[in-house]
Amino acid sequence: MAEVVSENGGGRARLTRERVIQAALAVADSGGLGSLTIRSLAKELGTKPMSVYYHVANKDEILTALVDIVFSEIQLPVPGGNWRSEMRKRACSAREVLGRHRWAIGLLESRTDPGPANLRHHDTVIATLQAAGFSAELTAHAYALIDSHVYGSALQEAALPFQGPDHDGDVVESIVKRMTEGEYPHLVHMATSYYLQPGYDFGDEFGFGLDLILDGIERMLARG
Repeated sequence: MAEVVSENGGGRARLTRERVIQAALAVADSGGLGSLTIRSLAKELGTKPMSVYYHVANKDEILTALVDIVFSEIQLPVPGGNWRSEMRKRACSAREVLGRHRWAIGLLESRTDPGPANLRHHDTVIATLQAAGFSAELTAHAYALIDSHVYGSALQEAALPFQGPDHDGDVVESIVKRMTEGEYPHLVHMATSYYLQPGYDFGDEFGFGLDLILDGIERMLARG
Protein backbone atom coordinates (compact mmCIF):
# COMPACT_ATOMS: atom_id res chain seq x y z
CA MET A 1 0.00 0.00 0.00
CA ALA A 2 1.23 3.50 -0.77
CA GLU A 3 2.76 5.61 1.95
CA VAL A 4 3.22 9.33 2.46
CA VAL A 5 5.76 11.19 4.58
CA SER A 6 4.12 13.19 7.35
CA GLU A 7 4.70 16.94 7.21
CA ASN A 8 6.48 17.06 10.53
CA GLY A 9 9.01 14.50 9.36
CA GLY A 10 8.16 12.24 12.26
CA GLY A 11 7.85 9.03 10.28
CA ARG A 12 5.63 7.74 7.49
CA ALA A 13 1.86 7.79 7.68
CA ARG A 14 0.04 5.18 5.63
CA LEU A 15 -1.94 6.62 2.73
CA THR A 16 -5.48 5.23 2.58
CA ARG A 17 -8.53 5.89 0.46
CA GLU A 18 -10.18 7.64 3.41
CA ARG A 19 -7.22 10.01 3.74
CA VAL A 20 -7.35 10.74 0.02
CA ILE A 21 -11.06 11.58 0.14
CA GLN A 22 -10.69 13.72 3.28
CA ALA A 23 -7.84 15.61 1.63
CA ALA A 24 -10.01 16.12 -1.46
CA LEU A 25 -12.74 17.54 0.78
CA ALA A 26 -10.25 19.99 2.30
CA VAL A 27 -9.06 21.12 -1.14
CA ALA A 28 -12.63 21.58 -2.42
CA ASP A 29 -13.72 23.47 0.72
CA SER A 30 -10.78 25.85 0.52
CA GLY A 31 -10.63 26.48 -3.22
CA GLY A 32 -13.73 25.06 -4.88
CA LEU A 33 -14.02 22.23 -7.37
CA GLY A 34 -11.86 24.07 -9.88
CA SER A 35 -8.90 23.71 -7.55
CA LEU A 36 -9.39 19.97 -7.11
CA THR A 37 -7.11 17.95 -9.39
CA ILE A 38 -5.13 14.79 -8.85
CA ARG A 39 -2.00 16.95 -8.78
CA SER A 40 -3.38 19.40 -6.17
CA LEU A 41 -4.66 16.46 -4.14
CA ALA A 42 -1.23 14.82 -4.19
CA LYS A 43 0.29 18.10 -3.06
CA GLU A 44 -2.20 18.33 -0.19
CA LEU A 45 -1.23 14.81 0.87
CA GLY A 46 2.49 15.39 0.40
CA THR A 47 2.84 12.55 -2.07
CA LYS A 48 2.99 11.89 -5.82
CA PRO A 49 -0.03 11.71 -8.17
CA MET A 50 0.58 8.01 -8.87
CA SER A 51 0.17 7.25 -5.18
CA VAL A 52 -3.29 8.87 -5.30
CA TYR A 53 -4.29 6.72 -8.29
CA TYR A 54 -3.51 3.66 -6.19
CA HIS A 55 -6.60 4.48 -4.09
CA VAL A 56 -9.00 6.19 -6.52
CA ALA A 57 -9.49 5.55 -10.23
CA ASN A 58 -10.18 9.14 -11.27
CA LYS A 59 -11.63 12.48 -10.25
CA ASP A 60 -15.20 11.30 -10.88
CA GLU A 61 -14.82 8.62 -8.22
CA ILE A 62 -13.60 11.32 -5.84
CA LEU A 63 -16.61 13.53 -6.59
CA THR A 64 -19.03 10.68 -5.90
CA ALA A 65 -17.33 10.08 -2.55
CA LEU A 66 -17.43 13.79 -1.70
CA VAL A 67 -21.14 14.01 -2.50
CA ASP A 68 -21.71 11.05 -0.20
CA ILE A 69 -19.90 12.86 2.61
CA VAL A 70 -22.12 15.91 2.14
CA PHE A 71 -25.29 13.80 2.24
CA SER A 72 -24.02 12.06 5.38
CA GLU A 73 -23.75 15.45 7.15
CA ILE A 74 -27.37 16.44 6.46
CA GLN A 75 -29.72 15.58 9.32
CA LEU A 76 -32.19 12.94 8.19
CA PRO A 77 -35.92 13.29 8.85
CA VAL A 78 -37.60 10.61 10.95
CA PRO A 79 -40.31 8.58 9.19
CA GLY A 80 -43.45 8.49 11.33
CA GLY A 81 -42.74 11.84 12.98
CA ASN A 82 -44.52 15.09 12.17
CA TRP A 83 -43.71 15.36 8.48
CA ARG A 84 -43.68 19.17 8.47
CA SER A 85 -41.25 19.60 11.35
CA GLU A 86 -39.09 16.74 10.05
CA MET A 87 -38.86 18.20 6.55
CA ARG A 88 -38.19 21.67 7.91
CA LYS A 89 -35.39 20.31 10.10
CA ARG A 90 -33.91 18.45 7.16
CA ALA A 91 -34.12 21.51 4.85
CA CYS A 92 -32.44 23.78 7.41
CA SER A 93 -29.72 21.20 7.96
CA ALA A 94 -29.13 20.88 4.20
CA ARG A 95 -28.78 24.65 3.88
CA GLU A 96 -26.29 24.72 6.75
CA VAL A 97 -24.22 21.89 5.24
CA LEU A 98 -24.19 23.56 1.82
CA GLY A 99 -22.97 26.71 3.51
CA ARG A 100 -19.91 24.75 4.63
CA HIS A 101 -19.44 23.01 1.28
CA ARG A 102 -20.47 25.58 -1.31
CA TRP A 103 -18.85 23.66 -4.14
CA ALA A 104 -21.49 20.94 -3.63
CA ILE A 105 -24.56 23.08 -4.40
CA GLY A 106 -24.71 22.12 -8.05
CA LEU A 107 -23.30 18.65 -7.59
CA LEU A 108 -25.59 16.81 -5.17
CA GLU A 109 -28.03 15.49 -7.76
CA SER A 110 -25.44 14.87 -10.49
CA ARG A 111 -24.21 11.38 -9.59
CA THR A 112 -25.02 8.43 -11.82
CA ASP A 113 -23.34 6.12 -9.28
CA PRO A 114 -24.67 7.41 -5.94
CA GLY A 115 -23.08 6.20 -2.73
CA PRO A 116 -24.83 4.67 0.29
CA ALA A 117 -25.32 7.94 2.20
CA ASN A 118 -26.80 9.54 -0.92
CA LEU A 119 -29.25 6.66 -1.43
CA ARG A 120 -30.12 6.45 2.28
CA HIS A 121 -30.89 10.16 2.34
CA HIS A 122 -33.32 10.02 -0.58
CA ASP A 123 -34.95 6.84 0.68
CA THR A 124 -35.52 8.31 4.16
CA VAL A 125 -37.00 11.57 2.84
CA ILE A 126 -39.44 9.61 0.67
CA ALA A 127 -40.30 7.31 3.60
CA THR A 128 -41.02 10.33 5.81
CA LEU A 129 -43.45 11.84 3.33
CA GLN A 130 -45.21 8.60 2.47
CA ALA A 131 -45.56 7.66 6.14
CA ALA A 132 -47.57 10.89 6.52
CA GLY A 133 -49.97 9.85 3.77
CA PHE A 134 -48.38 11.51 0.75
CA SER A 135 -49.20 9.87 -2.56
CA ALA A 136 -46.33 9.05 -4.91
CA GLU A 137 -47.21 12.11 -7.01
CA LEU A 138 -47.38 14.50 -4.06
CA THR A 139 -44.17 13.01 -2.64
CA ALA A 140 -42.36 13.79 -5.89
CA HIS A 141 -43.79 17.33 -6.06
CA ALA A 142 -43.02 18.12 -2.42
CA TYR A 143 -39.49 16.72 -2.53
CA ALA A 144 -38.60 18.60 -5.72
CA LEU A 145 -40.11 21.87 -4.51
CA ILE A 146 -38.38 21.83 -1.13
CA ASP A 147 -35.02 20.97 -2.65
CA SER A 148 -35.40 23.67 -5.32
CA HIS A 149 -35.78 26.17 -2.50
CA VAL A 150 -32.85 24.75 -0.52
CA TYR A 151 -30.44 24.62 -3.46
CA GLY A 152 -31.59 27.94 -4.93
CA SER A 153 -31.25 29.72 -1.59
CA ALA A 154 -27.82 28.21 -0.98
CA LEU A 155 -26.67 29.30 -4.43
CA GLN A 156 -28.01 32.82 -3.96
CA GLU A 157 -26.42 33.21 -0.53
CA ALA A 158 -23.08 31.93 -1.81
CA ALA A 159 -23.09 34.60 -4.53
CA LEU A 160 -23.72 37.56 -2.22
CA PRO A 161 -20.83 40.02 -1.76
CA PHE A 162 -21.38 39.87 2.01
CA GLN A 163 -22.50 37.28 4.52
CA GLY A 164 -24.95 37.49 7.40
CA PRO A 165 -26.23 40.63 9.14
CA ASP A 166 -22.76 42.19 9.44
CA HIS A 167 -22.54 43.88 6.06
CA ASP A 168 -19.14 44.80 4.68
CA GLY A 169 -19.05 48.60 4.98
CA ASP A 170 -17.12 49.20 1.77
CA VAL A 171 -19.35 46.90 -0.28
CA VAL A 172 -22.55 48.47 1.06
CA GLU A 173 -21.24 52.01 0.59
CA SER A 174 -20.33 51.25 -3.02
CA ILE A 175 -23.78 49.80 -3.77
CA VAL A 176 -25.66 52.65 -2.09
CA LYS A 177 -23.59 55.25 -3.91
CA ARG A 178 -24.70 53.82 -7.25
CA MET A 179 -28.35 53.93 -6.18
CA THR A 180 -28.52 57.47 -4.82
CA GLU A 181 -28.31 59.22 -8.16
CA GLY A 182 -32.11 59.48 -8.34
CA GLU A 183 -32.75 56.80 -10.96
CA TYR A 184 -33.74 53.97 -8.63
CA PRO A 185 -36.10 55.44 -6.00
CA HIS A 186 -37.85 52.19 -5.10
CA LEU A 187 -34.57 50.34 -4.64
CA VAL A 188 -33.20 53.17 -2.51
CA HIS A 189 -36.32 53.10 -0.34
CA MET A 190 -36.07 49.34 0.18
CA ALA A 191 -32.37 49.55 0.94
CA THR A 192 -32.64 52.36 3.48
CA SER A 193 -35.88 51.26 5.12
CA TYR A 194 -35.26 47.52 5.25
CA TYR A 195 -32.17 45.89 3.73
CA LEU A 196 -29.62 48.13 5.43
CA GLN A 197 -31.34 48.28 8.79
CA PRO A 198 -29.36 46.82 11.73
CA GLY A 199 -29.83 43.08 12.06
CA TYR A 200 -31.17 42.41 8.58
CA ASP A 201 -29.92 39.06 7.33
CA PHE A 202 -30.73 37.86 3.83
CA GLY A 203 -30.51 34.33 5.20
CA ASP A 204 -33.76 34.92 7.11
CA GLU A 205 -35.59 34.91 3.79
CA PHE A 206 -34.92 31.18 3.62
CA GLY A 207 -37.21 30.41 6.55
CA PHE A 208 -39.95 32.68 5.20
CA GLY A 209 -39.95 30.92 1.84
CA LEU A 210 -39.71 27.46 3.38
CA ASP A 211 -42.77 28.08 5.55
CA LEU A 212 -44.77 29.25 2.52
CA ILE A 213 -43.81 26.08 0.66
CA LEU A 214 -44.70 23.83 3.59
CA ASP A 215 -48.03 25.66 4.00
CA GLY A 216 -48.90 24.97 0.38
CA ILE A 217 -47.88 21.32 0.58
CA GLU A 218 -49.92 20.92 3.76
CA ARG A 219 -53.03 22.29 2.02
CA MET A 220 -52.56 19.88 -0.89
CA LEU A 221 -52.14 16.97 1.51
CA ALA A 222 -55.35 17.94 3.30
CA ARG A 223 -57.22 17.92 -0.02
CA GLY A 224 -56.14 14.34 -0.56
